[in-house]
Amino acid sequence: MSKQTLIKNAKIVNEGQIIEGDILIEGNIIKEIDTSISVKSADVNVIDVEGNHVFPGMIDDQVHFREPGLTHKANIETESKAAIAGGITSFIEMPNTNPQTTTIEKLDEKFAIAAESSYANYSFMFGGTNDNLEEILKVDPKSVAGLKLFLGSSTGNMLVDNLEILEKIFSSTDLVISVHCEDEATIRENFAKAKAEYGDDIPMHMHPIIRSEEACYLSSSKAIELAKKTGARLHVFHLSTAKETELFTNKIPLKDKKITAEVCIHHLWFSDKDYKTKGSRIKWNPAVKTVDDREGLWKALLDGRIDVIATDHAPHTVEEKNNPYTSAPSGGPLVQHAFVAILEHYHKERISLENIVQKTAHNPAILFDVEKRGYIKEGYFADLVVADLNNPWTVNKDNILYKCGWSPFEGNTFKSRITHTFINGILAYNNFKVMDIKAGQRLTFDR
Repeated sequence: MSKQTLIKNAKIVNEGQIIEGDILIEGNIIKEIDTSISVKSADVNVIDVEGNHVFPGMIDDQVHFREPGLTHKANIETESKAAIAGGITSFIEMPNTNPQTTTIEKLDEKFAIAAESSYANYSFMFGGTNDNLEEILKVDPKSVAGLKLFLGSSTGNMLVDNLEILEKIFSSTDLVISVHCEDEATIRENFAKAKAEYGDDIPMHMHPIIRSEEACYLSSSKAIELAKKTGARLHVFHLSTAKETELFTNKIPLKDKKITAEVCIHHLWFSDKDYKTKGSRIKWNPAVKTVDDREGLWKALLDGRIDVIATDHAPHTVEEKNNPYTSAPSGGPLVQHAFVAILEHYHKERISLENIVQKTAHNPAILFDVEKRGYIKEGYFADLVVADLNNPWTVNKDNILYKCGWSPFEGNTFKSRITHTFINGILAYNNFKVMDIKAGQRLTFDR
């Protein structure tokens, strides 16, 4: 018989309710969920969580783990460790590595790296460019999360700006097409104005003015128009403006939506008022914008127009981030602190635990057709996170696990603490300690 673990005295948060009970894990799988389970065998590992909450592990649909080619910033091993410490049990990683993941060969190489080094479950997005449609058509939808297109200049030559090709891609694939939407011409024009005014010394608070609401809305609305025209399955990443939320609907269930949206932790947490103290530490693309934008994103998240909460974890070194505006890269590390950051909003009575689970676990599983993950259900993989909602801790250099060694949340005290993370039934993280077990498996998709 496979090894058994019994989680006792849990508050199980799943499918819109919280139930007090026990969870029996056998091997990789949740074997039984009941109000009280007793097992006679002496071999069972019993973990009494003493009334703490058990959540399905977060499925983060957008991370940049920087491997291959940019591993001075991060790699799959270091960042997947940080992810499981933060309650993220599965991640989908982006194609803008070096070399880029725009051929089947390069995709297979990434899967091989993750198979050796990932602590969490993993999949990758395949990257679309102006000239790789033939490769896109070779992608197996059962084994790859989806297709990623950059419609803004976040990543240099991965920018897809040929409209004819874009329409051809949208018309030719059944994959979920995830898009980064910012209009390049608008950004260039805004940047030229800022450069004329400030020279090389552009202040950081100009970032949301350069990468403006207009740049985002123009690009998002065009992508949606194209998806409607072609019938493509479109997922718009990291909404950052209230205006963009008007483009999405809550009138139909997620499983029937052809056009979906994501919001990231930083756009729900920070606003343009924070550039004064945080500077480049909160420089992301798309930019963190106004308080009104943040409020609009929350509204759309809570009413169902936004379907998923993710991180867009994208680390850079401190040295890189300390550069002036024009050369400080955009992006920051988030996987270790995302889940506890959202739990802060539960404490503020802004969002329920049930809805947090919906947006971080159930909905990514529905949206990407992830097989047997994202729920606490018998027969599903045991990807579970235990959190003590009243055990404060402060983020500091000593407990940050990112390879880059910093966090935009440094100095912040969170009320909730992740105490245990199970990956495929294996206790992989326990009270600030990552176990030396790479239990992650490749995600599969029910398509």
